[in-house]
Amino acid sequence: MKVLLINPPSAQEIIGNIPSIVEEERGYNPPLGILYIAAYMEMQGRHGVEVIDAQVEELTGEQLKERVRRAAPDVVGITAMTFTLLDVLETIRVVKAVAPEARVVIGGPHAHLFPVETLNLPGVDYVVMGEGEYVFSELVDNITQPDKLRQVQGLVFYAQGELVNTGRTAMIQDLDSLPFPARHLVPYQKYSSVIAKRTPITTMFTSRGCPFQCAFCDRPHLGKRFRARSPKNVVDEMEACTHLGIYEFLIYDDTFTVDKQRVMGICEEIQRRKLDIGWDVRARVDTVTPEMLKAMREAGCERIHYGVEAGTEKILKVLNKRITIEQVRQAFQWTKKVGMEVLAYFMIGAPTETREDILQTIKLSKELDPDYVHISILTPYPGTRIYFDALEQGVFESDYWQAFAANPTPDFQPRYWEEELTTAELIELSNYAYKSFYLRPRYALKQLLQVRSAGEFMRKARAALKVLGL
Repeated sequence: MKVLLINPPSAQEIIGNIPSIVEEERGYNPPLGILYIAAYMEMQGRHGVEVIDAQVEELTGEQLKERVRRAAPDVVGITAMTFTLLDVLETIRVVKAVAPEARVVIGGPHAHLFPVETLNLPGVDYVVMGEGEYVFSELVDNITQPDKLRQVQGLVFYAQGELVNTGRTAMIQDLDSLPFPARHLVPYQKYSSVIAKRTPITTMFTSRGCPFQCAFCDRPHLGKRFRARSPKNVVDEMEACTHLGIYEFLIYDDTFTVDKQRVMGICEEIQRRKLDIGWDVRARVDTVTPEMLKAMREAGCERIHYGVEAGTEKILKVLNKRITIEQVRQAFQWTKKVGMEVLAYFMIGAPTETREDILQTIKLSKELDPDYVHISILTPYPGTRIYFDALEQGVFESDYWQAFAANPTPDFQPRYWEEELTTAELIELSNYAYKSFYLRPRYALKQLLQVRSAGEFMRKARAALKVLGL
């Protein structure tokens, strides 16, 4: 079988939040999900596999059509998130136009949340739920034998007119057993980030699953049990990337710092091998210590992303963050003391949140003075506790995400929690938050002094102009 895996273009993304300086180049990160599947299939050695990252290559519809035609695939796998669903549909249309006999398989977070709705979309032949490495490989092995596919957990498909749902597969426990993502199958030199010090960059997962219970977040396809790779396995991947000329890593774990002993082990392994690399992580303020931060900095960690979310204890409780403002202040102080940059995530528009609460969040963002802020309007996404609360309380009169999943249309707009403030008021406050943070003379001077290259200056300048609407 000839397998083609596609990361769709992003021309029609459904984004409910105001643009952020942090996410201005979000389309230029490697599509790790399909690269893991490609690597696993290469390791199995039973099928040919090719990857098209239409985002980083900025392919037009005609260019994508030509690439699919040249690939002549038997099976096409496409990753889907809810806010890229329109792009996924367009990609399916392209595939079916030039390779009508190819079987189209959809996976990713959206497919896991809405498997039947996804299967019923035009051109979809199979849906993969949960982690895709094992399931997709077994699907391709047995794709001409429907009876055998009934024994493969994690699939949804039709067989002789009957809907077959084989149930969710167990999570992969031994992550060290997976091969590293097949970066060689994509133009890895093109990946970059506005906040990175070097190019190219790559993203990494060193763990899967988040044990915390924030009301606004859900990644059901990865589960709530924290599963981690060993320090040796993590640093083996970093070292392999340096052989490709990649020396900067954006670690995309939900919370890198869950297991202090593992973090220390990764730092020790990086230093033992004398790797000259830079990396950043996502962390919670209640999971770091001065000792951990010092070890991370000495091992090349240059930046930490903290989810602060709100500037009042009241809204932190609504969001079920289970942190305090004092813990936030302490973690920021510790992080800056060891010489690491800080990126802070905030959101506005939570249930019961007033204009005064939001102004307190904006005030805290400036008091903490991180190097970057990402300020989004809270969008109750499908699968999250806040979305279920909105349905139960009548804030949303119906499951409109499910309706969109069943019938995606270009005029779709995500909705906010509008009991306290209207969408227009939230957008106005979001714009004010960005400008009041980024247009401070002190902030601008600090950023200019930190720029190390003309390329870094241009990336930051473009992002700033976009965010500020200039």
